[in-house]
Amino acid sequence: MEYQVSEKIQSRLSALTENASVQKALAFMKEDQDKVIEKQIELTLIPAPTYHEEKKAARLLEMFKEEGLTDCHIDEYGNCVGIRKGTGGGKTTLVEGHMDTVFPLDTELKIVREDGYIKCPGIVDDTRGCAAVLSTIRALNAAGIQTKGDIQFVGTVQEEGTGALKGMQYYVQHHPELEASISVDGPGYQEIVYEATGIQTYEVNFHGIGGHACGMFGKVANPLHAAARAIAKIADFQVPKEPMTTFAVTNFHAGSFESVHAIVPTAQIRFNFRSNSQEELEKLRDRIFAAIEEACKEETDRWGKDTITYDVKHICDVNAGGQDCHAPIVEAAMAASKYIGGQEPKLGNGGSTNCNRALEAGIPAVCLGMGADYDSKAHTLNEQFKVEDAYKGCQLTLLLALLCAGTEIADSVIE
Repeated sequence: MEYQVSEKIQSRLSALTENASVQKALAFMKEDQDKVIEKQIELTLIPAPTYHEEKKAARLLEMFKEEGLTDCHIDEYGNCVGIRKGTGGGKTTLVEGHMDTVFPLDTELKIVREDGYIKCPGIVDDTRGCAAVLSTIRALNAAGIQTKGDIQFVGTVQEEGTGALKGMQYYVQHHPELEASISVDGPGYQEIVYEATGIQTYEVNFHGIGGHACGMFGKVANPLHAAARAIAKIADFQVPKEPMTTFAVTNFHAGSFESVHAIVPTAQIRFNFRSNSQEELEKLRDRIFAAIEEACKEETDRWGKDTITYDVKHICDVNAGGQDCHAPIVEAAMAASKYIGGQEPKLGNGGSTNCNRALEAGIPAVCLGMGADYDSKAHTLNEQFKVEDAYKGCQLTLLLALLCAGTEIADSVIE
């Protein structure tokens, strides 16, 4: 069934897109594409793995100042912040991209241009999001557009991996004035993420006495065997397709080559599980830990000599959540995407993006940047960015920022 946008949302978008200043801003983004990509490349060449974003934040801060933002600063958590003040009466809106990448500090960062692509680790995820933030500022300035609400432009930290979206979490928790949030994570413009996939990641260490593989055989229980029993049980789980729910044991460590003839005293597993439903997420957690309990008991009972115990480290926790697919910010994003792309966009099925943390804080939010017409090979050393029509993702960010913050042309869609 075709997604329907309310007459109110459509009329406000139409008022914007028929305005000469907004058309000037959109045209500027196309003309300015090469300059924005230059800035994207400059930021890409600054290593910024999660927890090590300082140098990229420092340069992004300089760029914010160059574009005339006020109150430019690095906050206590490391997020890079700049404000574009509104005239009053609108909605305070956050527009952000995350600065961290998944690549270690010593990764070779070399720009390669080939067949219409720019290739380099981190060129897309999420340096492109930071570039879209800059493009939006530049277009607003070039067209002289004033919003009613303040727009807070931010480069966030610790989105990836064990960072677990904590930079965004810190920011929204410390800015209760926020009334709308737009995350940009990628180069696309034809998919709108409006839900939050819940994520939990744990480390479990199984403990026993250990000893010689032969000499202690039958005298001690084996922690590694207990861990293996747990993994086998988890591997047999059935989970629902809807709401989307997944699980994976991602790490299994024990012993060393030197101790190849030893029963290890400790074995470790790490596992990650996700769901678009918080209820399903919690049910799955309970099942996993029940399997671990059973595995320890079975290995203990198998030998009847000692007891396998375990301890738990909670690595990250992101709540599942969502909003109505016809919430004003979602309809506005869908309508603006259709205007930019000329075809019906799609709603994303959950997602692990900074949008999660905004929704968790009760802020209307979407994540843009999905729905690219090519494989960006994100999170690989072959990551690539398609130059053709790249400005369209920036145009979507601009239109949605205007629809959220409100202008003299059209009031905010946020109620």
